[in-house]
Amino acid sequence: SGVVSLLRPLLLDAVPTVQQSAALALGRLADCNNDLAEAVVKGDIFPQLLCSLSEQNRFYKKAAAFVVRAVGKHSPQLAQAIVQCGALEMLVICLEDFDPGVKEAAAWALAYIARHNSELSQAVVDAGAVPLLVLCIQEPEIALKRIAASTLSDISKHSPELAQTVVDAGAIAHLAQMILNPDAKLKRQVLSALSQIAKHSVDLAEMVVEAEIFPVVLTCLKDSDEYVKKNGATLIREIAKHTPELARLIVNAGGVAAVIDCIGSCRGTVRLPGIMTLGYVAAHSENLSMAVIVSKGVPVLCVCLTEEHEDHIKAAAAWALGQIGRHTPEHAHAIAGENVLPMLLDMYMDAGSSEDLQVKASILAKRALKSILQKCTDLPKLESLLHDAPPNIMKYIVGQFSKVLPHDSKARRLFVTTGGLKKIQEIEAEPGSLLQEYINAINSCYPEEVVR
Repeated sequence: SGVVSLLRPLLLDAVPTVQQSAALALGRLADCNNDLAEAVVKGDIFPQLLCSLSEQNRFYKKAAAFVVRAVGKHSPQLAQAIVQCGALEMLVICLEDFDPGVKEAAAWALAYIARHNSELSQAVVDAGAVPLLVLCIQEPEIALKRIAASTLSDISKHSPELAQTVVDAGAIAHLAQMILNPDAKLKRQVLSALSQIAKHSVDLAEMVVEAEIFPVVLTCLKDSDEYVKKNGATLIREIAKHTPELARLIVNAGGVAAVIDCIGSCRGTVRLPGIMTLGYVAAHSENLSMAVIVSKGVPVLCVCLTEEHEDHIKAAAAWALGQIGRHTPEHAHAIAGENVLPMLLDMYMDAGSSEDLQVKASILAKRALKSILQKCTDLPKLESLLHDAPPNIMKYIVGQFSKVLPHDSKARRLFVTTGGLKKIQEIEAEPGSLLQEYINAINSCYPEEVVR
């Protein structure tokens, strides 16, 4: 109906309320979908909208920031189009406004632009927004604190350089102070921002840790808000993954026990970062893996394997168990003792459909199974797998028997009476293969007539 071209001149109307209403109408249109947002850009609205903005009242500034947000949220292309019209300069002017509502509207629009990609995020940084956003998180208004923290998170997530810009503006200390704020929505954004900074490098993770977030951040794992729990666990995960030293710091602060409690107290995707944290900690060293075992991490991960229906959560649990059990026979024994091996085998065998995620879950289950089997000496547990395992897993099971049986007479007797030796004879191994060598080694432990 040509409404956009009719609204455009009203942005310069002599009556302020007409200007504001026209801007709001355009914002609401653009907010609906990508096509309408494109129509607003093509209607040459932004030069009119941004014209003499610094002289306008707070209501118009809020409405103008709303239009920018409504257009910029849809795609990087639309966000780029409004950046080229000079929108960032306008939003930075609004960040310096006396009215907190104007600052909030500007920060929100900047978040929607920055979240698309590193180029747009860099444009926000180049416009001088970061120091002003750091000032905004120090303002008394909770709503302004929330959106400013969210915008800093969106800027930080793309690259180490962008995260470093946020750090250089002094953001970490102010964010760390707000971890204990009673407002759940603010805590979500604060934890998210610190995670996005810490994830990029060891140096950035250490800077976050140096702001004394431990043990304070562990209280977030007991929060009644699911997103606070999840974001708190994500922050710990992003720190734990980098180095054994950082993982050790988390263990010493009581972080592993707190993460295990958190996984046990929730369901679904909220568990995921906690599961990953245990895997990262355990991967670093034998001692750290043992810390996860001693804190009763294995039973909780087993529960995730049986309770959860989402493949990516089961896959993460399988991966974490693989990291815990791969170090020494003692670690593998701790895993086998919880009856994990049949669970992993079922997961590997079941997830054979063509669905991409199921295939990935089965691959992770297979890797976990292999890494644990290479260290496992729990013969009854291994024998229970003999009758179900596919050929590529069978090699690792038979390999363990070929190591243990020559030196353990009691195990040799049990292996015959429980039908293990019979099962070994049924395996069709290629002549000269590693599997055939293992079978020959086992057979050589027994008299020929017993083998026959």
